[in-house]
Amino acid sequence: MNGQGAFVREIELRGHILDSGVFGRVLELIMDNEFARYTIDNFSVGKTATESSTARLRIEAESAAALEDLLDKLRDIGAVVAGDSDAVMEAAPGDGILPDNFYATTNLGTEVCVAGKWVEVALTEMDCAIVVEDGSARTVPPSDIKAGDAVVVGHSGVRVQALQRPRRKQVFEFMSSAVSSEKPKESLIAEVARELIATKAQGKRVLLVGGPAIVHTGAGKYLEQLIRHDFVDALFAGNALAVHDIESQFFGTSLGVDLDDAFPVEEGHVHHLRTVNRIRALGGIGPAIEASVLRGGIMYEAYRKGMPVVLAGSIRDDGPLPDVITDVVEAQRAMRRYVPEIGMALMVCTLLHSIAVGNLLPASCKTICVDINPASVTKLTDRGTQTIGLVMDAASFLREIWHALSAKAAPTRVTG
Repeated sequence: MNGQGAFVREIELRGHILDSGVFGRVLELIMDNEFARYTIDNFSVGKTATESSTARLRIEAESAAALEDLLDKLRDIGAVVAGDSDAVMEAAPGDGILPDNFYATTNLGTEVCVAGKWVEVALTEMDCAIVVEDGSARTVPPSDIKAGDAVVVGHSGVRVQALQRPRRKQVFEFMSSAVSSEKPKESLIAEVARELIATKAQGKRVLLVGGPAIVHTGAGKYLEQLIRHDFVDALFAGNALAVHDIESQFFGTSLGVDLDDAFPVEEGHVHHLRTVNRIRALGGIGPAIEASVLRGGIMYEAYRKGMPVVLAGSIRDDGPLPDVITDVVEAQRAMRRYVPEIGMALMVCTLLHSIAVGNLLPASCKTICVDINPASVTKLTDRGTQTIGLVMDAASFLREIWHALSAKAAPTRVTG
């Protein structure tokens, strides 16, 4: 509190704060608060494309409560509060139960102050809690909280690392601002292919989150090629993609429609049910491959590669296949195991599944959202900070990305 009765704190901003829009968002938050005002004590603008900028602002508010509320919001977009105290922790009152005022994480890199030292929070994920143990910190989903866990509460001692965007614009900056069917797809997909190759070179996995439209539209053959040639090395999907992929191998149909001539076949409406029954009788997809009953397709290629495959079920599923995880919490846990390995996610024509997976990914993960419905693409891109939205059908996207990638050098295969 100063001599005029105002409550005062200072904040610092560092990085590409102009190019990333952080500085503008900070000023907007302050000016939208009728009880606060600011002065800029120091502002140093980076003079080169790689040099960062710094700013120090003095924030005043009419009450301690108004000031703390504003500081909480500023912390969440990357502001560092000068002289911040240690993070406050409370014990979880029970398994799966958090303290009332627990800090809810974002998908941005986060640090907490523990015993005067800033500690990076491991396993970045949105809508989780932060647990501190033996001087380290990690995000923990509410369902995995154990009684007695030291959970961070409030915003003090927490700082978020805003995603930095350098001055040299990249494809994930200049093409992610709007969803449109009129984007220059050929050149954009070529850029995505280059980013994918770079991701692989960094030793990260490329994840594909796919819906059954991949099979319905005849695009399965392109995804098979992407998997076979190590351009995609993790697959998250539901029961439907797997069922219709295997149906196409057994009967040449998808949802009873012939994939060669696009006409429904007699009794085709039960082909997916017969597919599920045959796989269940064999004990799963792996045993079907070992028995040489399943000899091709998306699942065949993925299982033969030994890459991570997580099939998460829903209440709509037929069967489901034995490989499908029907417990949604267990399905989340299965996907989380691979999240630290993922550097890029291709989300193709599966809105709800893509949103679920997107909620598990950190902001640093580059994401491409593809759907024929512009509203679906908008919904998917709204949650991502490095996200491209493409309004196009699954077959067109997978065909074009395969052609763009096949013209390039083979990528590094990620194993383990």
